[in-house]
Amino acid sequence: MHILEELDARGFIKQCSDLDALRAKMDEGPITFYVGFDPTADSLHVGNLLPILKAAHLQRAGHRVIALTGGGTGMVGDPSGKTEARMLLQAERVQHNLDCQKAQLARFLDFTDEKRGLVVNNAEWLLQLNYIEFLRDIGSCFSVNRMLAAEGYKQRLARGLSFIEFNYQLLQAYDYLELFRRYDCRMQLGGDDQWGNILAGLDLVRRKEQTQVFALTLPLLTTATGQKMGKTHTGAVWLDGERFKPFDFYQYWINVDDRDVGRFLRLFTFLPLHQIAELEALKGADIRKAKQALAFEVTKLVHGEDEALKAQEGAKAMTVGTAAADLPTYEVRREDLASGVRLVSILAAAGLTKSVSEGRRMVKGGGVRVGNDKVSDVDLVLSGDDIPADGVVVRVGKKRAVRVLTIDA
Repeated sequence: MHILEELDARGFIKQCSDLDALRAKMDEGPITFYVGFDPTADSLHVGNLLPILKAAHLQRAGHRVIALTGGGTGMVGDPSGKTEARMLLQAERVQHNLDCQKAQLARFLDFTDEKRGLVVNNAEWLLQLNYIEFLRDIGSCFSVNRMLAAEGYKQRLARGLSFIEFNYQLLQAYDYLELFRRYDCRMQLGGDDQWGNILAGLDLVRRKEQTQVFALTLPLLTTATGQKMGKTHTGAVWLDGERFKPFDFYQYWINVDDRDVGRFLRLFTFLPLHQIAELEALKGADIRKAKQALAFEVTKLVHGEDEALKAQEGAKAMTVGTAAADLPTYEVRREDLASGVRLVSILAAAGLTKSVSEGRRMVKGGGVRVGNDKVSDVDLVLSGDDIPADGVVVRVGKKRAVRVLTIDA
């Protein structure tokens, strides 16, 4: 199967600037393509997995990937899909975030050989630009009327669009031109909300280099319930195991909507399509097997097989209500327990609920257990006698659990 057919079958393709011409170019031999990452945080998240795994499929098919980190554009901020201006980051914070993201990208993409892949920082060229020369050489290629007609800008005009954000499309387009000139880059990947910016880059390369390059976008992913992919009651699903524990990561995937399982198996795992079709055909209670496969495969990709196995065992332990060592833990100091600690405070502090008030509502609704006992008292106080030496499992609903342990001060 041609790699473009594989990507389409898995649901990775939303739009392409010229699919037939791109396929012909690929048939001539491997091409270089790029995908960009904003340095807005020191960890990537589940939303970033789509472009990363799409790039991984292309790299495995023999094409060279450039992971473009936004050391330059990150100083400006992309207005696409945002209702408010991004907070401008200091240069030191941008560099810290880039270093962390680079290490994460290397889990999925091979950068050991520059013929297969490399990480490039657009600060190399953007931070050295002469503003007047840039306006004359690059700005003259852009129509303000066309830019304002782009969906990303139109959505922001009503709320206010800063001039620095307005420049973003020029900078992203210039990235494409520089990557073409430096590395013969012929394709850009991105989310479909980037379509206008990517096309601006295509047009700039055509104007300056009289050659055709390509755009290939991803669908904007939502769950079957219409919610944005990668959000939980506690916030974003980070790829950093410190910010989002591997066990919680596993639980996120095993608890997806039944209607999403097949689609997510195609997008977020490397399982063969025929195997996914078999899992997708499962009905009733057997769908749980497909969810377990999804959770295990994605956790293995992100955190490694050992952590995936631990999370799998922890999930089994949570089902039977044991205090398994593989469950995420929350530690309470013995000196605090001497005077007693309210259970609802533990629920909030451990991340099982958003707040104490939500914890109270969950207790009233019968959704909280300590060990095997359902809690009915919203004012329940735990003391040292309530927590065994190996801890006690505290659960909220069927999807959230921690092992509460006591520690010395």
